[in-house]
Amino acid sequence: MKSRGTAIAIVLLCLALAAVSIFFFVDHRDSGAKIEALTTEAAGKTAQIETLTADVTDKAAQIETLTADVTDKAAQIETLTADVTDKAAQIETLTAAPAKRSGEEALNLWTEGAQAKAELIAYVEAVTTEGGPDYIPPEDRIAVFDLDGTLFCETDPNYFDYTLLLYRVTEDPDYVDRASDFEREVAGKIRTQNETGESFSGLEVDHGKAVASAFAGMTVEEFENYIQAFKQLPMPGYENMKRGEGFYLPMLQVVDYLQENGFTVYVVSGTDRLIVRGIVKDSPLNVPKRQIIGSDELIIATGQGDTDGLNYVYTDQDSLILAGQFIIKNLKMNKVAVIIQEIGQQPVLSFGNSTGDSSMAEYVTSGNKYRSLAFMLCCDDTERENGSVTKADKMVALCEEYGWVPVSMKNDWTTIYGEGVTRK
Repeated sequence: MKSRGTAIAIVLLCLALAAVSIFFFVDHRDSGAKIEALTTEAAGKTAQIETLTADVTDKAAQIETLTADVTDKAAQIETLTADVTDKAAQIETLTAAPAKRSGEEALNLWTEGAQAKAELIAYVEAVTTEGGPDYIPPEDRIAVFDLDGTLFCETDPNYFDYTLLLYRVTEDPDYVDRASDFEREVAGKIRTQNETGESFSGLEVDHGKAVASAFAGMTVEEFENYIQAFKQLPMPGYENMKRGEGFYLPMLQVVDYLQENGFTVYVVSGTDRLIVRGIVKDSPLNVPKRQIIGSDELIIATGQGDTDGLNYVYTDQDSLILAGQFIIKNLKMNKVAVIIQEIGQQPVLSFGNSTGDSSMAEYVTSGNKYRSLAFMLCCDDTERENGSVTKADKMVALCEEYGWVPVSMKNDWTTIYGEGVTRK
């Protein structure tokens, strides 16, 4: 029994030891699996951390790049803003209305005490003073100027357009042999007038017809270029002056003075409109082509021939040419008609020098709703200019009769053509 009990005890002990062994074995296997799982999970987390770290590093690099770019763009914006501010200041300076000079400053080539200057200054100050009884709105400040003898040399020894025709018909090697008998006849009268002073009835219109025919077939541009070349020839009666330089400097000051005070200036001349435009081109007279009015000749298209303009359509192969047909001489009453046709309203200032400008002067000063004045130049300077005291005296008498303001070229101006220009 004792042995049996011992054996049972041993068996039970063995069983117990086996159970403990199994327990420790099973538990060890379970812990290893957990450890392996945790290790795997930790490796995954480490990989994620590495990935996120790399991504953060990349994003940080991008942020650094973008920050540098933003800083650069900000610097560029700052530079551009400064440039725009500078340009805006320049534009403001360029577009700002020029500082208005006093009349005395603007007309400093006029003599002290000149009555015509005083009347013009008083007039301009009165009509530009807002709220004053004589105030004229800028859109109604219209001034009309004759050209020859008013703004530009009239007699050396004759009008610019007369001497142009004489040159074309008698001296131009490309045209002398082609000139018509009529053109030669007109040129002969001009030459006689230059030499003797003789007047010829109807010469103004005949001259216009001869100019139209002598330059027929030229394009408008070719005619303008011809005039530019003629302007480079020397003035025959003056030292140090070309034909295109014969502007009266004190009268150019009047034009500038009026424009500074809101006046629109028109040239209304008896000279061919295209010739006046050629004279004014590249000159110190600041008047655009659209504000130049003169005598007219017909202009057609190169392909038009004898077809009436109502029955012809301009093509892209056409140019504009002089047709050779004179239309109208813009003198005397014709000046009044063309003013209302082209300007469309009554001017308030008129500047002329002869009876050819009388109608224009009277139109400006008759029944005008605004205060108005007419000035007439008197060619009384026989030392600095090819003047005529006889003609000047007649104009002074007309000024007294009609209430126009006389301008003495001799007494009212300190210079006519500028320093260095003298009569031969």
